[in-house]
Amino acid sequence: MSYTACKQGSSSSEQDSAVFNKDSLTQHIKILASDSFEGRKPFSAGEVKAVDYIETTFKRLGLEPGNGNSYIQDVPMVEITPTSDPVMKVQSAKGNFDLQRTTDFVVSTENTDSVISLKNDELIFVGYGVVAPEYKWNDYAGIDVKGKVVLVLVNDPGFGTEDSTIFKGNTMTYYGRWTYKYEEAARQGAKACFIIHNTKAASYPFSVVQNSWGSSNLYLDKKDNKEPHLALQGWVSADAAKKLFAAAGKDTSLIVSANKNNFKAVSFNEKLSLNVKVKAKYNLSHNVIAKITGSKRPDEYVLYTAHWDHLGIGKPDEKGDSIYNGAIDNASGSAALLEIARAFKNLKEKPERTVLFLSVTAEEQGLLGSAYYATHPIYLLNKTVANINMDGINPMEKTNDVIITGSGQNDLEDYVADVAKTQGRYLAPEAHPEAGHYYRSDHFSLAKVGVPALDCSGGIDVVGKGKEYGKKQEDDYTANRYHRPADQFDGKWTFEGGMQDMQILFSVGKKLANETKWPQWKAGSEFKAIRDKNKPLAD
Repeated sequence: MSYTACKQGSSSSEQDSAVFNKDSLTQHIKILASDSFEGRKPFSAGEVKAVDYIETTFKRLGLEPGNGNSYIQDVPMVEITPTSDPVMKVQSAKGNFDLQRTTDFVVSTENTDSVISLKNDELIFVGYGVVAPEYKWNDYAGIDVKGKVVLVLVNDPGFGTEDSTIFKGNTMTYYGRWTYKYEEAARQGAKACFIIHNTKAASYPFSVVQNSWGSSNLYLDKKDNKEPHLALQGWVSADAAKKLFAAAGKDTSLIVSANKNNFKAVSFNEKLSLNVKVKAKYNLSHNVIAKITGSKRPDEYVLYTAHWDHLGIGKPDEKGDSIYNGAIDNASGSAALLEIARAFKNLKEKPERTVLFLSVTAEEQGLLGSAYYATHPIYLLNKTVANINMDGINPMEKTNDVIITGSGQNDLEDYVADVAKTQGRYLAPEAHPEAGHYYRSDHFSLAKVGVPALDCSGGIDVVGKGKEYGKKQEDDYTANRYHRPADQFDGKWTFEGGMQDMQILFSVGKKLANETKWPQWKAGSEFKAIRDKNKPLAD
């Protein structure tokens, strides 16, 4: 994630604002993002180093092990390495052509068969690929896609139309996330699903997809899971999509029509062929967890999370650098987790509720470590008061504004607003609600099981320099560093903004840890019903 999508917190008192150490924070980042950690990809030597470093730091800080007598939670996963043909062959009434691997398409699979093939399989355009009864929307109505390949648009229906009556307008719902697209296509019985990339709709360039897909990918070990899954899944570039549309005799008017709830899926009368060889390796990755046991309500939990992993070693950039160090994403969030743990441990009085510090694996592979914890919790979820997540912190100057990702979800944003006021800061609207950042980091795994989860950022209104300056920083990171080898430690970073932001999350967590109140989901949140069904035992 970009640091502007995940910056966190600030403090409510002078005592709170003195707890962090810039040198300590910086040293954690420098070590975790060093070349010797090889980009911290799960199953690599970099994982061993990262997990050992975090566990050792927890021990040094005097934190208790969070999983019985251990600081480790094993996460069973499978590493799948697909190698596709160099081209995907397309047959159409207007002639045959090839799409080039990586340039035109990327492909992945959760299937562990040794060879997976498309063999002249029919391609069907299903709009946004959404089935949402509450919005009276079904892109699969009247079409049978069993055993076929579906082509879908990224984001929600109505994206880019400025029509606030379609879904949530410019604010993405989970229906807009690429993960949902594949899940729904699988439920519909499709053999494969390709998403048409659009930089604005996805909120990142096609290069991010190219760097993240097409090599080895990790998945939770689901050998005994009977849920439907696709044989193949992937993305096609905007240019490749134009070729597919043109060969089918279609133009952009078809995409426009997909924004109406009477849209009907359309067969392109095109046949796709592609062979993919698959290697699968089962192994264990690891979450790292520590705790400070509460003094009065030890069986109620405030959970801090940050992911330790990044992308490892991959495609070299224009400078020949192939190590994806992930300094901001997410060595910085991991460092913040360690610093906040130190701050809690150094409090004169222990928190009344137990505070958990969970460093999770495989966020970059689909929130896998947090998803595993959410389905295999060490501590009861209906006794978990809240989750506070850190996916990158601001390495630059302080900001006047604070942004709640997914504003309107739960009461935690009100806690943030109260603390922000003590810093003289204000809440600003989310800059890119269409990007669906609330569904893109580990807090989402906890939200899905009903735990109120917080993700907030420091915004772009840089103190003394303004919004234009901050926006330029944000855009530079997204375009030139996010999920690229250039996300390396920079000695010019001041971390003034990050230190300011960390204070908010520390203060919010401290309040949660010392009160008896249980924050709730707000009316209209898609997660409220889950929490209401599984009421906290103290309620």
